[in-house]
Amino acid sequence: MSGRDLFCQPHRVRRGAALTLVFASVLAAGAATGSFDTPGRKSVSPAARTAQAGHQDDVADAAAEAMADGKSPVEAAERAVSRSGDRWGAVYSQGEYEEFEEALGGRYTGVGLWARRERGGRIEVTRVQSGSPAATAGIRKGDRLRSIDGHRVDGRPVTEVVSLLRGDATDADAGTAVDLGLQRGTRAWSETLHRARLSTDSVSVRELPGGVTVIKVAAFTKGSGDLVRTAVAGAPVDEGIVLDLRGNSGGLVTEAVTAASAFLDGGLVATYDVNGDQEALHADPGGDTTRPLVALVDGGTMSAAELLTGGLQDRGRAVVVGSRTFGKGSVQMPSRLPDGSVAELTVGHYRTPSGRTVDARGITPDLEVEEGALERAETVLSGLGDAE
Repeated sequence: MSGRDLFCQPHRVRRGAALTLVFASVLAAGAATGSFDTPGRKSVSPAARTAQAGHQDDVADAAAEAMADGKSPVEAAERAVSRSGDRWGAVYSQGEYEEFEEALGGRYTGVGLWARRERGGRIEVTRVQSGSPAATAGIRKGDRLRSIDGHRVDGRPVTEVVSLLRGDATDADAGTAVDLGLQRGTRAWSETLHRARLSTDSVSVRELPGGVTVIKVAAFTKGSGDLVRTAVAGAPVDEGIVLDLRGNSGGLVTEAVTAASAFLDGGLVATYDVNGDQEALHADPGGDTTRPLVALVDGGTMSAAELLTGGLQDRGRAVVVGSRTFGKGSVQMPSRLPDGSVAELTVGHYRTPSGRTVDARGITPDLEVEEGALERAETVLSGLGDAE
């Protein structure tokens, strides 16, 4: 894969047209540069390769023509992407893309707020990052998020909520304000927060009273895979592990594979195609294959997180508990446009080891649970331990 940057996560299209799918406004999306294991590569579809190459050329040509005419190449490229029907295609200005790449290292501009959609369409805060604008304002886990900049969020898809939190290309910088309507019990109030440059806490670890270790992966930023491996190595011997991927919008594909290597002794994690070429992702040998493992997922589990979930499920390594995942199984590749902006276009799709397609389908848990998923995971782990 040398020379290729692959992205495996939904992104926002500029001007608010599409998605940033990490609630803290992380753009931690999924570049994997020159680090895929690619044995058995073969060309499978010259027609598909030609069509995808044509798509890339059309976008580049539109940008070049606009630049020659003194018009905005970014806007022209966006129109070309929209006409192509590429659901996950996006165009970034040079500055936006620099911010995007910086986020791969675990930094982002936002307010430090995570949330999810609960039953009935309510949006509830699930985590507040320490030291963030949200924490300084006194927002807590469990608070209800009612509105963002005057837009009511009840019943909205989580993707729209995140887009509102993130802001569009004109107001997503550090220091820009976002007005939140909140509720805690019977108290309703408003807070004006100012977005700030923050570092992501991509992996957190805690031990439950019974000895079960919960490893929460918020996004697959650089280094997160090794953090998962370290957490597994440091977990109490003979106790189960919950790998919590709820709300994980994806990230670096290679980091997801490294995380899989913590639980597998080598072998296939996923396959994918890029411009008609099929390739494979393999775990490193030496992972813990005996400790009971439950993977927690929900509708916010996306892309690289789905790749990891599908690999563990198909390999019989984890019992998957929660609700159906998002269903984003496509791969994007960025290309530089004449003015320095970047078009990120869909070039292929990935499949689980058994050949299942994830895109638009998601992954169905082994045990579907809407509420009390962590408690059910503990019960499952207890049963797995008894069965050994």
